[in-house]
Amino acid sequence: MKLQRRVYSVLIVSASTQADHALRDLLPELQFDPVHTVASIAAAGRATAERSYDFVILNSPLPDDSGVSFAVDCCRSAGTVVLLLVRAELLAEISEKATGYGAFTLAKPFSKQTMLMALDWMASARERLRRMEHKSLSLEEKMEEIRLINRAKWLLIEQQQMDEPQAHRWIEKQAMDRCITRRAVAEELLASQPD
Repeated sequence: MKLQRRVYSVLIVSASTQADHALRDLLPELQFDPVHTVASIAAAGRATAERSYDFVILNSPLPDDSGVSFAVDCCRSAGTVVLLLVRAELLAEISEKATGYGAFTLAKPFSKQTMLMALDWMASARERLRRMEHKSLSLEEKMEEIRLINRAKWLLIEQQQMDEPQAHRWIEKQAMDRCITRRAVAEELLASQPD
C-alpha cells in the first residue's frame, strides 16, 4: 500500500538559525505547510497552545530547556509526531526517556539522507495515528448510536408495554419500512417525547 501524500504542518523548535535554514530546506512546501519556527520551549508551548501540528522537530538543547519534557507532552497530544535532534553523546540517554512516549530521536550531526528517512518515518507514524483517531471516532459514534437505540427501546418498553425483543423489532421494522437508519428512528422517537 502506497502512502498517500499529505501536507503536514511543522513546528521547528531551534535556537540555531543555521539549523532552521537547513531543516526548512528539507521541507518542501508541497508536503510541509505551514512550517513555523520558534527559538525556545516557552515559545513552542505558546505555538502549540494556539494550534496543533502534525510534526514537532526539536533541535536540542534549547536556551530554556533540553526539550525532552516538551517532546513527551507533545507526544501525549493526539496526532503530533515528535523528532528530537540531540548531540550524539546524549542520544542513548534521551532516547531512553523519550522513545517510550513515541518520540523519535536522531543524533547530530546527521546526513540529508538520514533526515529525509526520519521525515518518512514521521509521516508513516502520523498516518498511523490518523487511522487510529478515525477508528476511535467511529467506535465512539457507534457507541453513541447504541445508547440512543437503547434509550428508545426503554421508552417503548415503558410506554408501549413491549418487552426488549419486541422494542428491538419495532425499531428495526420502522427503519426498514421507512428506509432510514435505526439511529434516525430512535432520535425521532426520543424527540417526540415531552421534556
